Amino acid sequence: MREAAPTGVSALIPTQKVLRHSVRRQVLDALRAALVDGELVPGEIYSGPALGERFGVSATPVREAMQQLAIEGAVECLPNRGFRVLVRTPRAYAELVEVRALLEVPVMLRLARTVPAEAWAALRPAAAATAEAAAAGDLAGYADADRAFHREVLALGGNDQLVEVAGELHRRSQWPLPGLPRPGRAALVADAAEHVALLEALITADLPTAESLLHTHFTTAPA
Repeated sequence: MREAAPTGVSALIPTQKVLRHSVRRQVLDALRAALVDGELVPGEIYSGPALGERFGVSATPVREAMQQLAIEGAVECLPNRGFRVLVRTPRAYAELVEVRALLEVPVMLRLARTVPAEAWAALRPAAAATAEAAAAGDLAGYADADRAFHREVLALGGNDQLVEVAGELHRRSQWPLPGLPRPGRAALVADAAEHVALLEALITADLPTAESLLHTHFTTAPA
């Protein structure tokens, strides 16, 4: 008797394609971490096959991940050569920080006046995650936890477009500046401490302290 054809989502998505997408995502995450850590050096050219060998995968998922980084503005594609990590200027970094502050600070101050204390208290694990990554000196882990904390705060406003745009700007602000050392453990710990202090001010409705911490946070964030 002939078996019935499979139905549903599983029939539409071949297992091989799912696994390939998973590999591509893992490579993309690894490349993003290498970019934040400074392992991918601004101005240097990297080939898909060489990076694939490093990750133990074929060049295809590496190229796909690099193409995503090109869309995000982290690298540029060089035909028949590979991908060059773009060199960012201090002015470009300062502009990113300014735009982030213009987007996030007013929203957070508005939320400080409308969001109940229990909603702020629910974000304590996100703030604690930044403190843990900072204490470990895990730069890439801190970058992820930092973005997650800001994302959860902004999500309280219910504007998905704002969360997405602010998150992309935040990611770009974490890319390395050439010629400068990456933030050390002390800088990360100080930045994470501002998350915790800001959250406590929001929980207790201490608006003057919250506003002061917000402005300080965006001007002293580790680059």
